Amino acid sequence: MDEALLKKLFPGLEDELYQEMLQHGVIRYIKEGETLLRVGQHIRSVILIIEGIVKLYREDDDGNEFFIYHLNAGQACSLSMVCAYKQETSEVMAKAITDATLLTIPLAFMEKWLSRYKGWYEFVITSYRNRFEELLKTIDAVAFSNMDERLEFYLKKQVAQFGPILKLTHQDIANDLNSSREVISRLLKKMEAKELIHLNRNSIEWIRKPTIPV
Repeated sequence: MDEALLKKLFPGLEDELYQEMLQHGVIRYIKEGETLLRVGQHIRSVILIIEGIVKLYREDDDGNEFFIYHLNAGQACSLSMVCAYKQETSEVMAKAITDATLLTIPLAFMEKWLSRYKGWYEFVITSYRNRFEELLKTIDAVAFSNMDERLEFYLKKQVAQFGPILKLTHQDIANDLNSSREVISRLLKKMEAKELIHLNRNSIEWIRKPTIPV
């Protein structure tokens, strides 16, 4: 990884900061399906996404999952910033949806860069705001929508992220929405009848163009 890539992914930072990121950051290569964060894990580094897609989700005591949002290249795990800065443990799970490359920044530099570099301070604040807005959308979908509306909202976000062909099983979707496979299968068939989607053997094809941003 070089400075040009950092500038492309994380524009607007100071030249000296890019050099410090290259000097002190640690590259991690994560395989698809590998877990980055677990509930209760101590976070000692800030996580920046260089390549790939990472999924954040909650998990209850029975192992049931609830999808929160995705992180893409050029984004930071705001949770890692907060927990690393306050020396707290993680309250969510993070898993690589694709092979991913991460740049981890040791905790010692978090506070130093916040006070020294305006660009880093603004990046951190923007990351907090963007992730908070994502969380509010998810909360709204859960609190004010019934399951068929939640399913449509979820699929639109997946399509905006991965394209119109979704390699998702009905059980994958049920896990993310904290529902049952039977309920999801029934609702997917209703969506197919409305010509919103086409159900294939191993995938779901979105027919209509998604109307919500990721």
